[in-house]
Amino acid sequence: MHISIKTVKSILTRSKVYDYVINPYVGCEHGCTYCYARFIKKFTGHKEPWGEFVDVKINAPELLEKEIMKRKKGDIWISGICDPYQPLEKDYKITRKCLEILSKYDWHIFIQTKSPLVLRDLDLIKRFQQIDVGFSIGTASEEVKMIFEPRAPSISLRIEALGILRAEGIKTYAMIAPTLPEAEGLVELLTNKVDYIIIDRMNYHYADWVYKKFGFRKVQDLELLSERFRDLGIQCEIVS
Repeated sequence: MHISIKTVKSILTRSKVYDYVINPYVGCEHGCTYCYARFIKKFTGHKEPWGEFVDVKINAPELLEKEIMKRKKGDIWISGICDPYQPLEKDYKITRKCLEILSKYDWHIFIQTKSPLVLRDLDLIKRFQQIDVGFSIGTASEEVKMIFEPRAPSISLRIEALGILRAEGIKTYAMIAPTLPEAEGLVELLTNKVDYIIIDRMNYHYADWVYKKFGFRKVQDLELLSERFRDLGIQCEIVS
């Protein structure tokens, strides 16, 4: 893993998903086979394979303290092209430091991760009036997970973390993205764990070779999957 400490010029940037996005890191240790964020290499000049480099935006909290004072109030996504709770966060705490700053303002925050490390910051999360914490989960199968995202935390740990957060009164969601083989099993696993579901219909073509190698078929009927969640009283939206 190639780790670089970087200073950046901006941290609170405009997003097409929410009003703003904060990416505390460039790159991600999880290195999931399908990850769309690898496109960032075209702009950063990294030669290392995806999943084998991370830039730590060491001055992100300092910048955020200044930038949030100048921006129109809006929704903030943490984060879009990295996991804000990837393993390096244990040491650098960039995400936590940003949350400490954001907790002073009444903005709506959306955290998205694959890591139960987010539970470390439950004390901060509970300070917010408007905060949603979500986990990206593409399959109910640990075996399938190990094929597509071997370095990411287990499905069971993600589900458990969602349950803990919801029990603490935090609004929780699951982002099924991409919809991997055996995603249908998530209907049972996520019951009573989330307030809503987002299903991403986008095709993650970086992993096409994985489907071909293992003979997997992509989930076709996302509407049916969505209806199964709704039948259980779980709000579900299909995006992209």
